[in-house]
Amino acid sequence: FGSSAVYGVDDMIFGANEKLTMQNLNDRLASYLDKVRSLEGKNHELELKIKDWYSQVIPGTGGPDARDYGHLEKEIEDLQNKVNNCRVDTATILLHIDNAKLAADDFRNKYENEQALRLGVEADINGLKRVLDELALTKADIDMQIESIRDELDYLKKNHEEDMSAASSGVAGQINVELDAAPGVNLLDELDACRRENEAVLEQMRRDAEKWYNEKAKEVKDKAGETQETLVSQKSEMSDLRRSIQSLEIELQTQIARKASLESTLSGTESQYGAKIQAIQMKINVLEDQLADIRANVECQSQEYQMLLDIKQRLEGEISTYRTLLDSEDSKGHHHKS
Repeated sequence: FGSSAVYGVDDMIFGANEKLTMQNLNDRLASYLDKVRSLEGKNHELELKIKDWYSQVIPGTGGPDARDYGHLEKEIEDLQNKVNNCRVDTATILLHIDNAKLAADDFRNKYENEQALRLGVEADINGLKRVLDELALTKADIDMQIESIRDELDYLKKNHEEDMSAASSGVAGQINVELDAAPGVNLLDELDACRRENEAVLEQMRRDAEKWYNEKAKEVKDKAGETQETLVSQKSEMSDLRRSIQSLEIELQTQIARKASLESTLSGTESQYGAKIQAIQMKINVLEDQLADIRANVECQSQEYQMLLDIKQRLEGEISTYRTLLDSEDSKGHHHKS
């Protein structure tokens, strides 16, 4: 009701038919009172519904039937802690995987280095074998040269003996002849000197050959001994390298298997906690929807409450006007009686 209604009431007050005005006001007041009672009843019902809804949704705001969502908060907190722990575990697993990758790379590098070293050792062994073969050929050649020198020495000795025999026969014949002639040169002494000189030369050649042979043989034996020791050392080192390579291969396979296991564990953990996080998010979405409904209902109730306040103020204005009319009517009645 606005000011126009009040002005209309004033006009009716100052009009001729006051009884009709009073009757109209009584009817309007009764209608307003019925409407007020109806609105108060609806407001009371809405307040009960709001109170009941709050008692069911928000713990601690209702009666004994109020629903307690504290366990949901506890469950959410536990799930959040589990999610945080899962993140820590995931980071730890990723760190282990990185460490396993680094260890595998380190073992792979060691394996490649050992492989290169083994190939180098095998190349050295093959080179030493070639040297040993060359030494064997040199020894055989030296043996052949020594045998040839011995044959030549025997041949020279044989020729020398034949020359000595021939010279002895010739000297005997010449002595018989020279007895009748004048004395000449002693050929026997010259032949002996020549023989001794040849024998000395042959002996020196033999000694030089034997010395050269002994030196070469000793050199070959020393090289062969060194080669044998080197071969033994290289074989031992190769055996150690093979064992190291086998150990590294086993360790590498172990690290690869461990890496695969950690990756599988990480995948399972991510799937498990991903499902839990999705369930938590669904609960959060439901609670957010409920909270939005609560806010909408509260806003609606606030608007209805404001509307009731406006109606109450209008009714109070109408009641004040009605009382003014009643007071005016009473004063007129007393005036007529007097």
